[in-house]
Amino acid sequence: MEGTGMINGSPIHQESRKLWQYLASISACLLVVGIGTALAWTSPVLPQLYKPTSFMVLSQDQGSWVSSLLALGAMGGALPAGAMADKLGRKKSLLLLAAPFLLSWLIILVASQYWLIYIARFLVGLGVGAGCVLGPTYINEISEVSTRGTLGAMFQLFLTVGIFLAFVLGSVLSYTIFALVCALIIVAFVASFYWMPESPVWLVGKMRKQDASMAMSVLRGDVYDPGEELEEMQRDADENAGKNTSFLDMLKSRPDRKAMLASFGMMFFQQASGVNAVIFYTVMIFEASGSSMAPELASILVALVQLVMSGVAALIVDRAGRKPLLMISTSVMSVSLVALGFYFRQKASNSDVSSLGWLPLTSLILFMVAFSIGLGPVPWMLMGELFSAETKALASSVAVTLNWFMVFLVTKSFPAMNLNLGTDATFWIFAVIMAGATAFTQFLVPETKGKSYNEILAELEGEHRPIKAVP
Repeated sequence: MEGTGMINGSPIHQESRKLWQYLASISACLLVVGIGTALAWTSPVLPQLYKPTSFMVLSQDQGSWVSSLLALGAMGGALPAGAMADKLGRKKSLLLLAAPFLLSWLIILVASQYWLIYIARFLVGLGVGAGCVLGPTYINEISEVSTRGTLGAMFQLFLTVGIFLAFVLGSVLSYTIFALVCALIIVAFVASFYWMPESPVWLVGKMRKQDASMAMSVLRGDVYDPGEELEEMQRDADENAGKNTSFLDMLKSRPDRKAMLASFGMMFFQQASGVNAVIFYTVMIFEASGSSMAPELASILVALVQLVMSGVAALIVDRAGRKPLLMISTSVMSVSLVALGFYFRQKASNSDVSSLGWLPLTSLILFMVAFSIGLGPVPWMLMGELFSAETKALASSVAVTLNWFMVFLVTKSFPAMNLNLGTDATFWIFAVIMAGATAFTQFLVPETKGKSYNEILAELEGEHRPIKAVP
C-alpha cells in the first residue's frame, strides 16, 4: 500500500515515521524566520528614517549602506560556517547563531547614531550568512530521500514567512517594538531547537554511532530499523576519513566541478534576478511608480503572495522536479521584468500611465510567484543535494558567500542603476539575466528529484544507473 511499509511483519505509516523530521526542520526554520525579518527590516523602516521628523534622519547613501551591510556580514559569516559545523556539529552551531542576531537587535533598540545601525546590520549579517549554510545542511542530513524536497523547500518558505512578518509588523509597530518582536523570534528558535536531535550524518562522521542511532530513532520512529541507512552513512564516512578536501581538489574532480557549476550558477542567478533589490526597496518602487495602491499595502500583498507560493513549492517540488520548476520560474520572471521595465519607460517618457496603475503590482506579484516556486527554493536544495558529506560544508560556504556577494552587489548598485540607467533599463537588464538562467538550467543543471547521492554522483560522472523507487 502506498504510504506504508513493513517492519518485522508489521505495517508502519510513512507520515507518522516522518513526523520528527518535519518538527526538527520547522524548529530549525524558526531561525530562518529570523533571517527573513532581518532581510526585510529595511523595507518598512528606511522610509521612516528618511523623514525629517524621524528620531534619526538618514541620507539615501546611509540608507543604502544599512541595506547592504547585512550582505557584507553574511559573506563573513558564511565562509567559516562549514568548518564550524564540522567541528562543533550542526545543532550546536545553529544554536550559537542566536548570539549575533540577539546582539544586533539589542543595538538597534538602543541606537541613536547611524553608525550603530551599521554595526547592528553587519552583526546580523554574520548570523544570516552562517544560517544560510547551516540550515539547509541540517535539514538535508536529517531527511530521508522521499521527504528531502519538501523539507528542503521549507528554508525558502520560512524565509518568506519572516519577510511577510517584517512587512506587516513594520507597518503597524513602532521602531522599538518591531525590533523587540524580531528578537523574540530568535528566542523562540533557541527554546524549541535545543530539544531537537543532532544530524546523524555528522554523528557517524565523529564515530558516535550509538548517538546517531538514537537520533535516527527520533527522526524515523522507534519501529524503523536504521541499520541500513546508518551503514550507508558509515561507508561514506569511512571513504572520506582523513580526507581534507580543498577547493582546488574539488576543481580537479569532474563531478565536483559539474556540481559546483550547477550550484554556484543557480546561486548567482537567484540574486542576479534582482529579487533582494525588490524586497529591500519594495515600498520605494511603488512610491516611484505612482501606483494607486498605498505602497505599504502593496508590499505586504507582494510578500503574502511570495509566502503562499513558497508553501505551494514545498508541496509540488518532489512531484514536479527541480529542473522544470527552475525553467518555468526563470522564464516567467524574465517576462515580468520586461513588463515592469515597460511601465517605467512609459512613465519616464511622460506618457499617460493612469490606465496602467495595475501593472507594477501585477508584474511584481507574478515575479514573486515565479521566484517562489523555483529560483527561490531550488538553489538551496541543490546546495544540499549535489555534494558529498566531505565536500558539502566547504561547497555550501562558498555557494552562500557567492550568494551574499551578489546580494550586496545588487542592493548597493540598484539605486545607482536606477539613477544612471533609468528604472526601465535596470529591470530589463535583470530580464536578460533571467533569460540566460533558463538556458543555463536546461543545459547545466542535473535533475535530483527522488535520487540518492550515489545516483546523483553517477549522473555527474556521466554514468547511467537505474533510479530506485522512492516510497
